[in-house]
Amino acid sequence: MLMHNPPHPGKVLREYLGEIEIAEAAKRLKVSRTTLSRVINGRAGISAEMSLRLSDALETHIAFWSGLQMDYDLWKASRKRRPKITPFSAAA
Repeated sequence: MLMHNPPHPGKVLREYLGEIEIAEAAKRLKVSRTTLSRVINGRAGISAEMSLRLSDALETHIAFWSGLQMDYDLWKASRKRRPKITPFSAAA
């Protein structure tokens, strides 16, 4: 079951970072400030690589960040119009 309107993972990340400046967090994550800023501001998703870096830096479960991203992506996809799909079991 999909969560109703889950937050972008960048919003959750902003909360986890607290008072840490984006430039400092980017430096510690070994990514550019622009890359981290795009994630935090919801203009980019969290990749598998970024998920691993965040789990190391913030001591979260390895699948936490990728799970947030998947929930967000699935919710967004579910809001789009999709073609009618015939189940394989109904195909003759």
